[in-house]
Amino acid sequence: MSPLLNKSEQIARYLLKIGAVALRPQDPFTWTSGIKSPIYCDNRLTLSFPEVRGYIADAFVETIASTYPDAEVIAGTATAGIPHAAWVADKLNLPMAYIRDKAKGHGKQNQIEGLINPGQKVVVIEDLISTGGSSIKAAQAVQEAGGIPLVVLAIFSYELDRATEAFAAAGVPLQTLSNYTTLIDVALAQGTIADTDVELLQSWRKDPASFGVQK
Repeated sequence: MSPLLNKSEQIARYLLKIGAVALRPQDPFTWTSGIKSPIYCDNRLTLSFPEVRGYIADAFVETIASTYPDAEVIAGTATAGIPHAAWVADKLNLPMAYIRDKAKGHGKQNQIEGLINPGQKVVVIEDLISTGGSSIKAAQAVQEAGGIPLVVLAIFSYELDRATEAFAAAGVPLQTLSNYTTLIDVALAQGTIADTDVELLQSWRKDPASFGVQK
C-alpha cells in the first residue's frame, strides 16, 4: 500500500480493484428507476476480500473513535450494513444491532433487532449512499426507538445533491469513508478512465436524470 494514499483514496482503489465499483461512462448502466448511470457500485463484494473488509472496518473504527467517541451502539442497515457493523462493534467492544427497512410482519414485528435503549447514542453503518432515503429511514427508526443517531457512516457515496439535501432536511449527519469525486481521481490516476471521460462522469453527478439523454 502506498503511504501517499489517504484512506479515502485507498478505499476507492480497493473498490475498483475488486470490481465493487465499475465505471462505464461510454456505455452506462441502467438503474431500476430507468436512470442511466456511468457507475455501478456493489459493496457486498468487499465481504469476499479479507484485506479489503478489514481495511474498511479499521477505517470505520478510527472514524468513530476520533469523531464519535461517545457512541454506545453500532447499528447496521439490513442487509449490506450488517456485516460491517458486526466487525466494527466487535473491534470497539460495543453492542450491535441491525435495522430492517420496515418492521417484520410476524412475531414481535421488530424493525430493530438487538437492543437500542432510550437515550443511547448510535452510529448507523451503511454500505452505500445513493439518494439517502433508506439510510435516513434507518436513522429515524433509531429515533423512534428512543435512541440518538449520531451519524450515518457509510463506505461510499455517489455525492448526489438529492442525498445531501435529504440528510440536511432530516437533520441526520452523514459521513462517508470514500466518495465519487475521490473515485474519479483515483480511476484517472491509474488509467481506468481517460481524461476525456472526466467531464462526462462529473456531469452525471450534477444531473443524473439527464445523463445520456440526447439534446
